[in-house]
Amino acid sequence: MATSDSTLRAQLVTAMSGRESQVEFASAVQDFPPDLRGTKPAGAPHSAWQLLEHMRIAQHDILEFSRNAHHKSPKWPEGYWPSAAEPPDAKAWDSCIQAFERDARELDRLIEDSKHDLFQPIPHGDGQTLLREALLVATHNSYHLGQLVFLKKILLAKT
Repeated sequence: MATSDSTLRAQLVTAMSGRESQVEFASAVQDFPPDLRGTKPAGAPHSAWQLLEHMRIAQHDILEFSRNAHHKSPKWPEGYWPSAAEPPDAKAWDSCIQAFERDARELDRLIEDSKHDLFQPIPHGDGQTLLREALLVATHNSYHLGQLVFLKKILLAKT
């Protein structure tokens, strides 16, 4: 029988993945046309590349903050967003996806590990808990994945 703690940890991992309630990361980035990754339609604040890289940077920052007292977060907001709308090279998109997925797996392991108290304030923070960081990842990624899917639909409708 699962304990309340293990049930909560499993639900957090599911929420961070996007399964069950929103789009999953892999399906949002799958088959995104390379020639549209740096395109911003009229009125759109970001390209697909900017959204993807922002998600990677933010998730990595949350992971490192959660486990490393010596981590220094990027400067807000400019350090969390790539300045260029286009990926810097042909490999950047796939490298970003791989890094995002690697950090997501690391976050899952951190949350699943019962030696980490979900409710205890992170010692080097100012009141944040591992629970709060997991919920932040889940909601932040959900929001931007929705933007990414919407952007993909708009861009594909114009081609």
